[in-house]
Amino acid sequence: MTRSANRAMGAVLTSNPVTAPLLPLLRSWRHRRRANRLYARYRKWTMIPRAQFADNLWLCREFGTLPGLVIECGVWRGGMIAALAQLLGPERTYYLFDSFEGLPPADLLKDGERAVNWMARAVSQPNDPWGTLRAEIELAEAAMRLSGARQYHLVKGWYKETLASFVPPAPIAILRLDADWYDSIRQCLEALYPHVAAGGLILIDDYYTWDGCARAVHEYLAKQKGQDRIRQSPAGVAYIIKAS
Repeated sequence: MTRSANRAMGAVLTSNPVTAPLLPLLRSWRHRRRANRLYARYRKWTMIPRAQFADNLWLCREFGTLPGLVIECGVWRGGMIAALAQLLGPERTYYLFDSFEGLPPADLLKDGERAVNWMARAVSQPNDPWGTLRAEIELAEAAMRLSGARQYHLVKGWYKETLASFVPPAPIAILRLDADWYDSIRQCLEALYPHVAAGGLILIDDYYTWDGCARAVHEYLAKQKGQDRIRQSPAGVAYIIKAS
């Protein structure tokens, strides 16, 4: 069925008092089905749990409709951004920032003891597939090719270096931050948040996981003295709709 036919059918169902109450359930079912398909397709390229993976897709579908760039900081193997690219379409331009060398050390004062201890355990188990979250750039390249995206850029290096010289060629419609530690999150926010369009979507993967991430977000928003608020999806994904 074409998009125009879908819209026409939707209009008929919406205007019918019998079928109208069922539309939210139908949309939810369709989203779950699509999310499950994408999760199965990119499972080996992501470590994000299924429920949060689905909510990332849902949030981008609901709030990521503005024209503009889609940027992810913290790519690993590229499964999440590839799924978003397949959902949002090949006409978008995607930027994938990552060191592709794993995580930098956690800072005891900024990130907390739990983060430092986790990092120490990860480094001591180099054969663990999660390890220090190092993944070769070729894996992300393969995931993006699978998504059908035509315009994407993989930017390799530490954020303090790559973002310092990066000027977005267009407003950012969706910014997804999966950078874990305080310094990395602050660097991403300082460099990219001002370029997010009003009404744009910011997804914050580690907000409820690592103290340093939450602290960086709070401090940055306080510094801006604006009206942007942290919201939570049903499965616990932190996000912001930029007010201005």
